[in-house]
Amino acid sequence: MIISLKSIITITLNPSVDQSCTTSVVKDERKLKCSSPQYDPGGGGLNVSRVIKRLGGQTKAFYPAGGCMGDLLETLLDREGLDHVRVHIQGSTRLNFHVIEESTDRQFRFNMPGVAMEDGELKDLLRDLKEFIPNPDYIIASGSLPPKMDTSCLRKIADIAGELNAKLIVDSSGEALRKALGKNLYLIKPNLREFSELIGKQIKNQDQIISEAKKIIDQHQVSVVVVSMGQAGTIFVDSKQSGHIQTPFVPINSRIGAGDSMLAALTLHLSEDESLEDAVIFGVSAGTAAVMTPGTELCRKEDVEKLYEKIKKN
Repeated sequence: MIISLKSIITITLNPSVDQSCTTSVVKDERKLKCSSPQYDPGGGGLNVSRVIKRLGGQTKAFYPAGGCMGDLLETLLDREGLDHVRVHIQGSTRLNFHVIEESTDRQFRFNMPGVAMEDGELKDLLRDLKEFIPNPDYIIASGSLPPKMDTSCLRKIADIAGELNAKLIVDSSGEALRKALGKNLYLIKPNLREFSELIGKQIKNQDQIISEAKKIIDQHQVSVVVVSMGQAGTIFVDSKQSGHIQTPFVPINSRIGAGDSMLAALTLHLSEDESLEDAVIFGVSAGTAAVMTPGTELCRKEDVEKLYEKIKKN
């Protein structure tokens, strides 16, 4: 069992309850008979916390939640035994809906935008983060932003991370990721599309990814850039090195949660003072393990460990 000796906090600004079910065939204008629904916590940071727990680590998960769906989310997190801090908001937490068509294994994902947070509610969350004792070693801000939220909010979290002497890891996209770049940001983990949007250029090859990642490190004081490329593998870059970890071939059941699983395992290994390369290998193992599981299920520890040993041998 992996036991992290360092404190890890996750932040999920736009959490959800994820409802999933199956039906034989999806057709319009028909009542579709579905299986009994399954409910799971959703949202980037919460999924990261769930995976870290599965892999033997511990986190403290911060998130806003409101209404009956917020109450259900809190119950689901309690059921999984996660250590979490709920910030109560006026609006109702979103409910996402996922359907698997049994005849084809196709997945239909209906993700709601979420509810806007009031300025005071965000301040409450940031205050709780700032006053948390003991100071965290790592802060992970992962997932989408709720509607109308100021896209500079991740920069505010970066400023708090600097005050707490914590390493901030961001997995976001678009303007929010762009504004997060700067002092006190330790690591970013965009996928290929998000990285292309970040640099404003079409990606042509891996050398270009490494070159542009080095520019981000030099110009914005970011320590590490990790770019996930799906089946093409993952590239990691810091001020001293760069590398490419190939994704092992496995049967794909669902890509839901792969990025969150990767980020969780990567951070957990970094918190154990493992090398960046080894942490990325562990992350790739978890991300790959996640696609082997059906529906909204996240990675399984035994799959992660087997894939990790397989990649290490190659």
